[in-house]
Amino acid sequence: MTSVLSTKSATYGLAALTTFALAASLSGCASGGDAAAGGEDEVNVTLILKDLNNPFFTALEQGAQEQAEVDGVNLTVAAGKKDGDEEGQIQAIENAVLKGEDGILVLPSGPAVNAAIEQARAAGVTVIALDTPPDPISTTDMTFATDNFEAGELIGSWAASAMGGQDVTIALLDQFSDRVIQTDLNRNQGFLQGMGIDLGDKTQKGDEAASGSYSGGSYTIACQEPTTGAEDGGRTAMENCLTKNPDINLVYTINEPSAAGAYKALEAAGMQDQAMVVSIDGSCTGVQNVSEGIIAATSQQYPVVMAQKGVETIAAVVRGGELPEVSDGLDFFNTGTALVTDDAQDGVESITATEATEICW
Repeated sequence: MTSVLSTKSATYGLAALTTFALAASLSGCASGGDAAAGGEDEVNVTLILKDLNNPFFTALEQGAQEQAEVDGVNLTVAAGKKDGDEEGQIQAIENAVLKGEDGILVLPSGPAVNAAIEQARAAGVTVIALDTPPDPISTTDMTFATDNFEAGELIGSWAASAMGGQDVTIALLDQFSDRVIQTDLNRNQGFLQGMGIDLGDKTQKGDEAASGSYSGGSYTIACQEPTTGAEDGGRTAMENCLTKNPDINLVYTINEPSAAGAYKALEAAGMQDQAMVVSIDGSCTGVQNVSEGIIAATSQQYPVVMAQKGVETIAAVVRGGELPEVSDGLDFFNTGTALVTDDAQDGVESITATEATEICW
């Protein structure tokens, strides 16, 4: 199977995204359905999420369950106690190996999980990362994920244009401050590059100049706070940022739950009309928040496609097939992204909240 996605710089309109999602689903039906109908080898897979609460992870789980039915795969679902629970994921990986699972689909919560993944592969288990590329990428057999740098770059480019040449005071609400995971790093760095802010080392957060010029004027980074990707974490982080600098007028958030929390903090401070919030996810709740003006723009990603491709691939490999090709110019399979906003900006391709509602999760 080869990638049907274009290069890193491409974005997708509504029609293209819908077509790709449908094609991915039908591809799974064709290959997995034939294997199951033919009575080929039984396949046992464990899906290891970061937690069982975030809508992104629950959508991914549902997509995996549906594809498992199509491909005749026995699917077990496990998760950490919360996002960032590396020990919980390590235990789930070890349990999967002890059970004799053929494959593991994992959203790694951090680099501490790498050793357990490597041990599983040494035991003959096919391990595929979903959503969160491991570092190094070769830790797993394959990764299906959003191009998170591109997703960040989209909201950054949009925000730079939407600010209309104003000076911006930016709050950066990341996922973690005590570890590096690729989704967190790449979304942050992509956003800053999209804003036209010079990056220091793209493999690090926080080493860019605290103030300087962006593509539309001058910027100041007021704060950089962790949220753990949760609503309560987003609210606390935003409160901390407002204490440091009440002039914040642009808020980058790692995901939509943290964006919702940040907005509540702004609202409580009477500053919801002063600061614009941008994010990444594209859930149905997040898209609704775009239509209501809570989130100004979000990059929509497609967890169901990640799950479908992951289950389909492990089933194919166990039954004698091969891993698919990675996307052109990348070291993983890009499952696509689209900018969602009701305030379109020249030169930044986007879809409306109404259009995104048709393909949200």
